[in-house]
Amino acid sequence: MPKAKTRAQVTDVEIEEAIARGEAFERYAPRALFARYRGSDDAVVVGLSSGIELAIPRRLMQGLESASVEALANVAVLGPGSTLFWESLDVAHGVASLLKGIFGNRRWMSEIGKRGGAVRSRAKARASRKNGCKGGRPRKVA
Repeated sequence: MPKAKTRAQVTDVEIEEAIARGEAFERYAPRALFARYRGSDDAVVVGLSSGIELAIPRRLMQGLESASVEALANVAVLGPGSTLFWESLDVAHGVASLLKGIFGNRRWMSEIGKRGGAVRSRAKARASRKNGCKGGRPRKVA
């Protein structure tokens, strides 16, 4: 016998409270006031309403990795400062996601992580040797 579907009962008071919480969140959410491409260090610079300027290396941002300087320079801030948009590239990035360090979709972020993990350095080699002296990585317990 199929289960009976139940409907959630929401009161007008609960709706008003939810709207008030959303408005409070929006009031204090960081907004992009401007965005520009800075060629000196190959970064996208975002000026936030909080007075902070965020510089993100272009190579980290999905859709911008092989863009021309001219295309990168044509960035627009959309909505209430919530989105950066490159029309000629058909690329958009949400400001909230950029602040969280999310520069593309899941697959893109995974690739960035793989590239970082594949980097060889003296510090990584030294840490690996030190870990090896301790007996290496612990075995997984089944």
